Amino acid sequence: MTTIGAPTTATDTAGLLRLAMRLDAVVTGVNGLAYLALAGPINDLLGLPVGLQRGIGAFLAVYGVAVWLAAVPARISRTAAGAVITVNLVWTVVSVAELAMGGLGVTTLGAFWVLMQAAVVGGFAALQFLGLRRAR
Repeated sequence: MTTIGAPTTATDTAGLLRLAMRLDAVVTGVNGLAYLALAGPINDLLGLPVGLQRGIGAFLAVYGVAVWLAAVPARISRTAAGAVITVNLVWTVVSVAELAMGGLGVTTLGAFWVLMQAAVVGGFAALQFLGLRRAR
């Protein structure tokens, strides 16, 4: 007997993980494309060097596609999900560390942007971790 709303398949139990990965993929991909297309204006606003933005933008665009593709299968690979969580955690820590060490040379608004972006990426990692645990 199945209760209404109860997960009935592996796909159902991966719902939070899939949602968190897809949101991550979209936000990351859009951010990457913005860095690529608007490097000059973003530099003026945030103080992020154009070359750094383009490198990060290319990485984020490719990473966004990879995260989306990892979320496609009916059974999301635990290894792929773990890799996404790890990359997100590393991004979060490195962003905060670089900002703390002054390595980015950003404006005040740029520092706020880096911290907010780190918080969002860390939030995705937390949701993905929770989703991965629930999908066992």
